[in-house]
Amino acid sequence: MKYPIAHEAARTPLRIHNARLVDGTGASPVDDAVVLVDAEGIITYAGPAAEAPETVVRNTDPQGRTVDAGGRTLLPGFFDCHVHMSYAHGAHPGRRGELDRVLVTLDTAGRLKETLDAGVTTIRDLAGLAAGYRTAVETGRIVGPRIQTAVRVISHTGGHGDVRLPDGTDLSDGMSELADTADEARLAVRRVIREGADLVKVCATGGMGSPYDQPDDEGLTEEEIRSVVDEARRHGGKPVAAHAQGNAGILNALRGGVTSIEHGYGIDDRALDLAGERGAFVVPTLSTVYAGINKDTMPDYHYQKKVRWSGITKENIAHAIERGARIAMGTDAAVGPHGVNLMELSYLVDLGMSPMDAIVAGTRTSAELLGVDDRLGTVTAGRSADLVLCEGDPLTAIGILGDPANIVCVVQDGVVRKDLLGLDDERRP
Repeated sequence: MKYPIAHEAARTPLRIHNARLVDGTGASPVDDAVVLVDAEGIITYAGPAAEAPETVVRNTDPQGRTVDAGGRTLLPGFFDCHVHMSYAHGAHPGRRGELDRVLVTLDTAGRLKETLDAGVTTIRDLAGLAAGYRTAVETGRIVGPRIQTAVRVISHTGGHGDVRLPDGTDLSDGMSELADTADEARLAVRRVIREGADLVKVCATGGMGSPYDQPDDEGLTEEEIRSVVDEARRHGGKPVAAHAQGNAGILNALRGGVTSIEHGYGIDDRALDLAGERGAFVVPTLSTVYAGINKDTMPDYHYQKKVRWSGITKENIAHAIERGARIAMGTDAAVGPHGVNLMELSYLVDLGMSPMDAIVAGTRTSAELLGVDDRLGTVTAGRSADLVLCEGDPLTAIGILGDPANIVCVVQDGVVRKDLLGLDDERRP
């Protein structure tokens, strides 16, 4: 990641000591740990202070920072693999069109910073976010999580991604691509890739927020999904995420070769078996069930579907956790609130996942889904220094991570992005 001069000046060698390290690999915590980051933002050591190389202990670089973690927990930067950053919480896609474009841009930049401050250093936006935001973060124009974006979602006419009114008025505001044949699906893939998409998203089922269908309704056909996957393969092997809630559409998506099942509310043993065989990920977005239901702000059709599916979702995702499904963390932020992304970990734990496994789901496994596990997702030597320092012990109280006030320091690529500890006061003379 390349930053302008002002951002380069913020990246200096960093030594964190007196930390309790939970490194994202699933290994037992390390008390009295030391982590050293070099001037390029790469972790050169992470482990017990007693085994640290002399160069780590001394950290003789006069420009370096030394941080006493005070026994706090140090973790990898987290991922949110399913967000919609260009929309405010609870806003219908069409509402964005009511705002001046400058305001949309500024509001989106604010949500990106809010998400980073919550401890999320990497996101995957699954419709609505232009690729320019990715470039803006990469070049230091704005501060936020690094971004992978699908730009838009591919849906069939009348499907989950079709938010046209009966009179034909299009409320999608650039969020949707409609495709009703396998050939049209290929063209839709080409269009989103032309606009800079890092991955492709399809609607394999209906959904909660769409007025014309139900979560059990099938979306793109298996043949159409297979065409999308093949076209994405032809363009650098880009992954394909499938909005898939009812089980019939989940099976279509898996047979079509998608990389991830988004939501997966109706997933059954047949689908879990197939996902396991294909190495597919499940991104449950439990925040939409636990924190995404509000009768006062939702259309009645949306509220009724949410209530009806809430228990089904919890039962099936709990079973998926029990079965050992390959689960990555995603919140569907915008449907649920922005800036409290790590509450999703509490919901995973509520359905049977251990706190350690939930942390791994939000770090290492999510990095695997995004194809960046060679440089992100764990606090290990050779990885980029994406670090989160939090109050308390999330292994005994996972909910600690869901409150951004407990996230006292966020480091991204070796640059301190959030600092509630006064690190500038601890800079070496």
